[in-house]
Amino acid sequence: MLTDLEKNVLGKSADELNASEKKVITRARERRAVSTDANEEFLSGADFGDRLADRIAWVGGSWTFILCFFGFLVFWALLNTVLLTTDAIDPYPFIFLNLLLSMLAAIQAPIIMMSQNRQAERDRFMAAKDYEINLKAEIEVLALHQKIDLEVLKELRELRGEIAEMRASRKE
Repeated sequence: MLTDLEKNVLGKSADELNASEKKVITRARERRAVSTDANEEFLSGADFGDRLADRIAWVGGSWTFILCFFGFLVFWALLNTVLLTTDAIDPYPFIFLNLLLSMLAAIQAPIIMMSQNRQAERDRFMAAKDYEINLKAEIEVLALHQKIDLEVLKELRELRGEIAEMRASRKE
């Protein structure tokens, strides 16, 4: 069964509506809010691996990590060139350090890519939430317009009736 909302507002039949549009129309009919904490809702669907990837990317992309890692590199270079001139663990050109850095990059890169994929998912999720809220707002605005139009028409009918009565009383 087609309702005025589906036909007039969305220009679609009830069968053509997607789940998001059906949800918005149902909530509009029930006069309930559509907006929720989208970030919390998105994170509720995250598993342990997703949360871990986000956390690692957050730490790995922070100034604290960059400065600490730079400090570690300086410490490693000083330790192996100045302090341990005779029995250096990793003498210049720091082959072992190079291996460690390569392994870190090999592990960190896919984790950061996973986090970027999740950010893209989050952006799509937020866009869908924005669409729902905008659609509900549009439906509410159209409903208000319809109420105002009906009220104006009612007043016009009453005014016409009063004018007709005045004319009739003048003729008598």
